[in-house]
Amino acid sequence: MKELKDIRDEINGIDESMRELFVRRLAVAAEVAEAKRAQGAPVLNPEREREILSRVAKEVGPDMENEARLFFTTLFSISRGRQRAALQDENALVKQIADAVEKTPDQFPSLATVACPGTEGAYSQQATSQLFSFPTILYFRNFENVCGAVEKGMCDYGVLPIENSAVGSVPAIYDAMAQHQFKIVRAMRMRIRHVLLAPKGVKLSDVKEVTSHPHAIAQCSAFLLSHPEMRTVPASNTAAAAADLAASGRRDEAVIASRACAELYGLDVLAEDISNVASNYTRFICISKDLQIYPDASKMTLMMSLAHHPGALSGVLAKFASLGVNLSKLESRPVPGSDFEFRFVFDIEASPRDPRVVKLLAGFASDPEIEHFTFLGAYDEK
Repeated sequence: MKELKDIRDEINGIDESMRELFVRRLAVAAEVAEAKRAQGAPVLNPEREREILSRVAKEVGPDMENEARLFFTTLFSISRGRQRAALQDENALVKQIADAVEKTPDQFPSLATVACPGTEGAYSQQATSQLFSFPTILYFRNFENVCGAVEKGMCDYGVLPIENSAVGSVPAIYDAMAQHQFKIVRAMRMRIRHVLLAPKGVKLSDVKEVTSHPHAIAQCSAFLLSHPEMRTVPASNTAAAAADLAASGRRDEAVIASRACAELYGLDVLAEDISNVASNYTRFICISKDLQIYPDASKMTLMMSLAHHPGALSGVLAKFASLGVNLSKLESRPVPGSDFEFRFVFDIEASPRDPRVVKLLAGFASDPEIEHFTFLGAYDEK
């Protein structure tokens, strides 16, 4: 029986041979790229890849067939990436990122016109006031209108809730990423403290209906379950629901909103801290029409639609892993009008000043196997 040291020495020798072969193979891949350029041939040749995989599977036998397929498909992906890099001219995304890094001011602005959903007292308004020292806030009825205001240049920025620690993502925001043209320039997390509000003099026992945004209702489901006599009614916004209640004159209705809405709209607090969990946080994004990359940017958001075949998503994840890039969030949304196809949004922890990461993004942008790719921004998150 061999000693462990001898076995490791043998592995080291094999690894060295593989390294030399790997370098040679990528060098040949560059030659292949030039030959394809001359012939006008595409980089991807699925028929040839299938032939190689079939041959290798037969040669290694059933015990190692899956491992061989993984090894060679990864090698094919690397080779195609090298070929595309050799064939492409200056990548438009690389230039866009470089220009944004160069032209964006060093400091995030303190003064700006900001689009915000709801009305005064909304959590998005409170997040806006934390992001900007002196914002001029324009209120819009829903998320869609906020995105439209930024996209059309009516407002410099927009602030939107994208995710809650208790009930998860806000699907409407992820859908808006595909429907509107905007970039994420900042993000922050804010603790949410829901209270139950009602007109002055109304008691908890008087309440038969509770109104609020569906996400706020979901975040307070345990409290609502303990009061089965209260039916819930969805609203467009927590603060808007509070303002509407104050103007309605109703005595049998309450709203879930922030404590700030009590003073703003002359309402009483019937119940404090009614969230399901004490550590209830919402993540907000700040969006702009154009790409802005501030010096402290350490996070990126990407959106892509992948080819509908096995390994498409794992191939993208493997590329992140190969650079040591942490994927902090992966969201999938159905593509409207498709047969169960999905669009993916990736949050990664990476710097736009890392040339390896920018090269990876350029590869995604030029990869025909990625049906749609959008770079949604690089930003800091507080």
